[in-house]
Amino acid sequence: MRKTKIIAVILGICVCVAASSMTAATIPAGTTLTVSSVSQFSSQGAVGKTFEAKLAQDVSINGRVVLKAGTKAFGKIATSRSNPRKNDPLTVELTSVSLNGRNVPVKTNAFQPGSPHMTGRQAQYGHTAGTLVINPGTLMQFQLLQPVTL
Repeated sequence: MRKTKIIAVILGICVCVAASSMTAATIPAGTTLTVSSVSQFSSQGAVGKTFEAKLAQDVSINGRVVLKAGTKAFGKIATSRSNPRKNDPLTVELTSVSLNGRNVPVKTNAFQPGSPHMTGRQAQYGHTAGTLVINPGTLMQFQLLQPVTL
């Protein structure tokens, strides 16, 4: 009887390990993640401020969808014009994707959503005019800098 319980426990562990290895996937570095912004933010936002997005397209590995369109993604403002002494453009990075209720960290390139209009004088001195506002629904593309294991 005791041997039967031990064998059942070992068999259960083997089944769990096999199932998790079948569902595990690694998204390679260089993979493009196209997201659509959910929250609004601007070029005046503080560096480090977070924003929410969702995947605009499925992410597939070897023909198998590992992240579905609509999956939540989160990012942060990497550079902005919030400091009046600097004239950095707005750049953003993705920081994580949500999978089965947990946030999986990702490291991506910085994406520059666009730039506000410049006057001739501002272009000459490297200054931009106005505030760039990123509205919900804006598409952004990021490339993974490191592989991500799901």
